[in-house]
Amino acid sequence: MTAQILEALRAGEALGEPPWLRAVRRLVKRRAAMIGLGVVVFFILIAAAAPLVSPYDPLATSWTAVRKAPSAAHLFGTDEIGRDVLARIIWGSRASLLAGLVSVMLALAVGVPIGLVSGYVGGALDALVMRIIDAMLAIPFLILAIALAAFLGPSLSNAMIAIGITQMPIFARLTRGQVLSVKHEDYIEAAHAIGNPQYRVVLRHIFPNIVPPLLVQATLATAAAIIAEASLSFLGLGQQPPDPSWGSMLNTAKNFMAQAPWMAIWPGLAIFSLVLSLNLFGDGLRDALDPRRE
Repeated sequence: MTAQILEALRAGEALGEPPWLRAVRRLVKRRAAMIGLGVVVFFILIAAAAPLVSPYDPLATSWTAVRKAPSAAHLFGTDEIGRDVLARIIWGSRASLLAGLVSVMLALAVGVPIGLVSGYVGGALDALVMRIIDAMLAIPFLILAIALAAFLGPSLSNAMIAIGITQMPIFARLTRGQVLSVKHEDYIEAAHAIGNPQYRVVLRHIFPNIVPPLLVQATLATAAAIIAEASLSFLGLGQQPPDPSWGSMLNTAKNFMAQAPWMAIWPGLAIFSLVLSLNLFGDGLRDALDPRRE
């Protein structure tokens, strides 16, 4: 199937394919990126179909099945109060994916407009905005997220807001740098020369040409957001018990490493697999969107 897709995409290249199709063709050629995308899609499907594929209620306890090792009845074992670990992994994927997607969307919604205006207007406004962004970037990412989450209160929604605010400076600086690199190009000068208003130049001519690096950064930021959500949940600032979260599962598992190591192994592997897959896909997407890497 992959060979057929590649053949069809090469045929499209010979006929003068559009840029997005060339990017897809380059992406399909990168096996690591496609494997990463497949794993990410798998987790998304598992999260969406959690009520259908979960073998047990993730909140149901059983005092006769406390810390049972993996078996046919409980493939991933059970936790300290008899809850099925596989069911909690499946339902916990919802919290991790939701935190990753929502926080990155929030960071994009705030950071991209700030970077567009700062880079295009320049001058004193740009200097002021960039000093604020520099101050935020001077604080380590996770420390700032923990501080904001503690200030807002422990909950998944507040954790997503904290992570989004923490990642916003990254997108603002990236957007501003991309705007500075393209705003003096000939096609931008031509757009000004024919009388386009400034907002149209920004939205119709500058913004579409800076989207590729933003997409790549969004993919990598999603992986960072998932780690941040797991960290906040581990510290009790994210998803609150008894609702399942990979980070809170690791927090509980640390007390039973000798008696029930599977309580830590499976949520740890879930975080590792999803974050690694997002990074692999992000690296492949970066190469696919850069014609110089053909």
